Amino acid sequence: MNSTRIFINGNIFTVDPQNQTADAMVVPDGRIYWIGREKDMPAVEGKKIDLGGRRVLPGFIDAHLHPLMLAETSKQIACTPPNVHSIQDMVQSLKGLREQAGRDGWIEGWGYDEGKLRGGRTPNRHDLDQAAKDVPIVVTRTCTHIISVNSKALEIAGITKDTPNPPGGEIDRDEQGEPTGILRESAKDLVKSIIPSKSLGEKAEMLAEYSATFLKYGITGITEMMGDHKPIDHYDLYLTAAGKGLKQRVALYYNWEEFQRLDVSDPVLFDRTNPVYIAGIKLFADGSISGQTAWVNPAYLGEGKNNGISTTSDEELRAAGETAKKYGIQLAVHAMGEQAIDQVVNHFYQKADWLQDGPSVRVEHVSLPTGRAMQRAAESGIAFVTQPIFLYAEIESYLKSIGEERTRKSYPVKTMIEKGIQTAFSSDAPATAWSDPVNPFVGMEAAVNRQAYDGTDIGQDQQIPMETVIEMYTKAAREVTRMPQVGQLAPGCHADFVVLNNDLLASGIGDIRQICVEETYMGGVCVYRK
Repeated sequence: MNSTRIFINGNIFTVDPQNQTADAMVVPDGRIYWIGREKDMPAVEGKKIDLGGRRVLPGFIDAHLHPLMLAETSKQIACTPPNVHSIQDMVQSLKGLREQAGRDGWIEGWGYDEGKLRGGRTPNRHDLDQAAKDVPIVVTRTCTHIISVNSKALEIAGITKDTPNPPGGEIDRDEQGEPTGILRESAKDLVKSIIPSKSLGEKAEMLAEYSATFLKYGITGITEMMGDHKPIDHYDLYLTAAGKGLKQRVALYYNWEEFQRLDVSDPVLFDRTNPVYIAGIKLFADGSISGQTAWVNPAYLGEGKNNGISTTSDEELRAAGETAKKYGIQLAVHAMGEQAIDQVVNHFYQKADWLQDGPSVRVEHVSLPTGRAMQRAAESGIAFVTQPIFLYAEIESYLKSIGEERTRKSYPVKTMIEKGIQTAFSSDAPATAWSDPVNPFVGMEAAVNRQAYDGTDIGQDQQIPMETVIEMYTKAAREVTRMPQVGQLAPGCHADFVVLNNDLLASGIGDIRQICVEETYMGGVCVYRK
């Protein structure tokens, strides 16, 4: 039986610089054999599929996100607009889970941003005690670097007035020195580590189920940026999820501490032609801007001098870099503030050179890079992976934390690209205050218009054209993740592509975030239809 599919009558943007537009493709056995103008198509036999003149793009690759966390939070209370606008709304929503939790369960919520809550403050243990005092409650802030817990959770974790701040973390305290229930950076792990964990099978099932949401948004390649070894190894988890129906190609980045516990003697772990592979090591150099834990200079606005938290050392950067070099994988370092970005770029200046087919070092988020850091990154081949959705969705917290002028100058993506820095876009979902944080069209709208969701100017001089934005979510994301034969529609590539309901590249397109995917194809097979 002939497995060749012949796609015709498409408005195809290939993101291939050698052949940018086409209207037809020949796809035998899941890969593109030929692409171009139908009138020039070679004589082939196969099943013809009419694309109806619609806009076709390569499948999107999210170069930095947390799929397992996304799958888990989809089962939790979303503490974001339009559901939650105040701490009282949050309390009422959490109360609704009290009966389900039972005597030994935990109540979990995600996504609050105090900038969007009436009163503009972070929920504390006294607030959450109003939802339940007899079962533990954990609500994760949008940035995922801070959690708010109730008194029961503090009690179970053994956090008292006498508990010291862990390295790289902070336990907020009241005037009497008592914990408020707000735990920042590594301090959150004092509670997170004791939440009862689901089994490998249960988590794999959740991932497989969430695959449909990715496909709805045209996402065919994903990254797991918080890979763990214990209690469940994420390589085994994602392989199991693939067996249960997870369709996306997966690049895993293991937390540095977890990577050191892995048995990596089997070279198949790093084989990038497999649907799941280990792509790199992940480190944190600081926290988040909106949570005021990113390591910045100058300090945050407000009383007292707060420059955020530095969470790594040069020694740790060196050790992680040497290990990444040993195994031929990448080092990805989270750095948002000026001082954190400088630390990473300066450490690897002209030393990030162990990989030939992609960047050896990636800096994640890169909110406030200095001109010198950008120049040095360009000279060293250090890649930047950033998220247009952050400013768009979290504008209130940015203005409060760093002010109007600095907010507009943050995430200077046009400058990054002009300087020759290898740059890719991503969502960091669910780590942003948006109800559908993984939606790539929200990030696209933010990058093209440089306006927040409420119309606030977030740096009009950093607008970039739609063609470039699409490349950042496709070809550039593939190059940064080293995910082979995807990200563009060219001979030899997997036929992973999306068909849109509207032409993203038409002039005066209007509300970009309202565009939706009508069909998603992987290997030339339709895996999603609206």
